[in-house]
Amino acid sequence: MKIPLKYSLRSLWTRRLTTVLTMIGIALVVFVFAAVLMMAHGLQKTLVATGSDDNMIVLRKSASGEITSIIGREEAAIITSLPQVARLPDGKALASGEVVVIVNLQYVGTEGYANIMVRGVSPEASLLRPQARLTSGRLFRFGSREVIVGSSVARRFQGAGLGERIKFGGDLWEIVGIFDTEGSGFDSEIWGDGDQLGQAFERSVFSTVTVRLTSAAQRQEFLTAFEADRRLQTLEAKPEKQFYEEQSELMAMFIRILGIAITVIFSVGAIIGAMITMYAAVSNRTVEIGTLRSLGFRRRSVLSAFLVESFLLSMLGGLAGLLLASILQFFSVSMINFASFSEIAFSFALSPEIILMSLLFAVIMGIVGGFLPAVRAARLDILSALRAA
Repeated sequence: MKIPLKYSLRSLWTRRLTTVLTMIGIALVVFVFAAVLMMAHGLQKTLVATGSDDNMIVLRKSASGEITSIIGREEAAIITSLPQVARLPDGKALASGEVVVIVNLQYVGTEGYANIMVRGVSPEASLLRPQARLTSGRLFRFGSREVIVGSSVARRFQGAGLGERIKFGGDLWEIVGIFDTEGSGFDSEIWGDGDQLGQAFERSVFSTVTVRLTSAAQRQEFLTAFEADRRLQTLEAKPEKQFYEEQSELMAMFIRILGIAITVIFSVGAIIGAMITMYAAVSNRTVEIGTLRSLGFRRRSVLSAFLVESFLLSMLGGLAGLLLASILQFFSVSMINFASFSEIAFSFALSPEIILMSLLFAVIMGIVGGFLPAVRAARLDILSALRAA
């Protein structure tokens, strides 16, 4: 015979205090576990959203990121002349040779500083990145010392508001606009005229060249033509979305490894808590278990009943932890991106995979914590258990 499910539910309700305390322990561990995964997923989601499926980005092969890449202007001209590159009505290539540098800005309300990426772009950059829209002010004028700042930079750094001036490259740059790119990595950047930034930082070369293809189907033809040109052998071309996804991998992996290591340590405490709760349940219900066995319930039925209690306990704790973690989606954090050495702001992001992994983690904690007490309950001798009365 099988012990009905309501028996396990009633048992948990009878021991409300210990049930709640154990659930809280499991919930807190699941909260930390889910938060770590949400942070890594949010970082990847932000950087992947930075790229476009129709764009290709070119940088030097030895470069780990845009900041360490160098592309000569002659090489840039060769890249933009490839037939797969889209053209504007006037015949000009839909491409942007960009100068990328790092500047230091101070946080609002603190004495701390952070590295911010400044991107010098060409007039075609706005067509390459249609997700970028001005939320206030206007676009900078090419040929002037004017810039626009991403919404994250304007919100979090001193002197980065509309109409203010920031100093870098030995000059003052007026902020004439604030832009938003729907949560992509560009929100943590400053944009200005590439030629002006190149002069300010004494750079006559580009960091990267971004081009729009005539269609996504032209990608392989573009790569074939690019690799066949010997003048471009020191450079490599990648789909823009792939490039930014690769940029996120190292940081996301670091977050996961560090966070999961901490979570595993915390989980030991939750497992011990579940084990203590279930051992107490066995001890308090010795007569009850003996009665069940005398009524004909087999050892495996008793074992299953106690494992079901552990499962329910862990699921309730896991759901509570996930509910708490889901609130983090309304918050954003920032950290240094190892690939670019600049700060990037992003939000926690929850996904179906994270939900499943968190619940599975909770169930494993509950089952591991409840297994030994369940075995003890199943192995109780009937006469000894009944004599305990």
